[in-house]
Amino acid sequence: MASTSRPPIIAVMGHIDHGKSSLLDYIRKSNVVEGEAGGITQHVSAYEAEHEYEGAQRRITFLDTPGHEAFHALRARGASVADVAILVVASDEGVKPQTLDALTAINDAKIPYVVALTKIDKRDADVEHAKATLLENEVYLEGLGGSVPYTPISSKTGDGIPELLDLVLLTADLAEVSADPEKPASGFVLESMQDPKRGLSATLIVKDGTLKTGTFVVAGEVSAPVRFMENFLGKRIKEATPSMPVLVTGFSVLPPAGTPFVTASSRKEMTKLITGNTKSHTIANVIAKSDTDTAILPLIIKADVTGSIEAIQHELKKVTHERAEIRVLSASVGAVSENDVKQARASDAVIIAFDTPVDASARDVADRIGVSIESFTVIYDLEKRVEELLIAHAPRITKEENVGEAKILKTFNSTAKKHVAGARLVSGVVSINSDAKVMRRNVEIGRGKITNLQQARADVKEIRTEGEFGFEIETRASVAPGDTIVLYKIVEE
Repeated sequence: MASTSRPPIIAVMGHIDHGKSSLLDYIRKSNVVEGEAGGITQHVSAYEAEHEYEGAQRRITFLDTPGHEAFHALRARGASVADVAILVVASDEGVKPQTLDALTAINDAKIPYVVALTKIDKRDADVEHAKATLLENEVYLEGLGGSVPYTPISSKTGDGIPELLDLVLLTADLAEVSADPEKPASGFVLESMQDPKRGLSATLIVKDGTLKTGTFVVAGEVSAPVRFMENFLGKRIKEATPSMPVLVTGFSVLPPAGTPFVTASSRKEMTKLITGNTKSHTIANVIAKSDTDTAILPLIIKADVTGSIEAIQHELKKVTHERAEIRVLSASVGAVSENDVKQARASDAVIIAFDTPVDASARDVADRIGVSIESFTVIYDLEKRVEELLIAHAPRITKEENVGEAKILKTFNSTAKKHVAGARLVSGVVSINSDAKVMRRNVEIGRGKITNLQQARADVKEIRTEGEFGFEIETRASVAPGDTIVLYKIVEE
């Protein structure tokens, strides 16, 4: 079965006391299926809610763990349990240090986010000030020169929360959140605990496939038979579909939060998966200790004969990059096996198969757990593909590229955050929403964004011809006649 859309998994993050818990409480009380909200236990790490969007009831999974252990653990793995984040910013305070920490976590996880401007019911709420503090920290909201969606809300009255959930679902739809419910389940450990009645238990969230009773969960070197499961309401269920949080008991050891899990259909397959994870544990540690400034592309090479391996390794020495390097974890003769796939999964490696078959069982496991197997019969093709992988693996470096320059002739209206001035185009082009540097005697005194342009008393989108024009800039710098405005864009090298 092909992948289909699944309910989005949402992480709510922000500064302490900015309304994260109040927002989650309101959603829990108002949007959990009617008659069932009271069944939620005192502490759950995730729960499901429903919201009507475009005429249909849609399911949303919210993560509800302070700081969310799994979210932070997965940052180091370059993955995230969440699909979309809500960044809460109190309208009476604006951006605070933990807001920036949350923003860093969201950006590191490479997931889209929406901003909730909370506490608008308070007497000292100042939504415009809160938006300005976001702009100062390079969070460019929709309608203010950027594309980050936002909405003001009150978790006390409920104002704005339906609109917030609309934004969350729209953002998830644009991200094309999907899963294949026919696959064996895979996902992540949200949290684990020792229950006096149930024993060693873990809350899992299914990101792909369907988790069923009678199967086995393997999380790293830890496992559990899935004899029974409970949903977030504490009700027993026989299967958990994509995006569902579920409690599983019977683990041999508590699995760490953030650990990916897969499923096995038999105890024998479970044992094989655990053995593969154990053997490759030291390899993963070696990779983790690599130079943090250089990205590592781990490879597992399988070939038809030893001569092919020698030729491949010789050619791979020619494939270099200043910010990434190839690391061959193993090179051996024979078909690609399940053990190769398990080793690749544990070390995030790509399997390179040269003139050798891939066992059907290995292909099935690779497809299920997302391991890439690249097959070749020509060494040149192999070399070129590895070069592409290495380039894709390398950290991106960005730089500023100047696109225009203008000299300020006269200033008009000014506030602490906005300035209107007249200028003369010196070179290049000036466009609305252009990023700008304010220069005084060749020294940068501030940065901002062009928000309006006029020429011959008419609003225009850009200035391309040399001559005088009027403009509005959002910046905290004090703009004065004689200053130079340098327009720039960010480009990847």
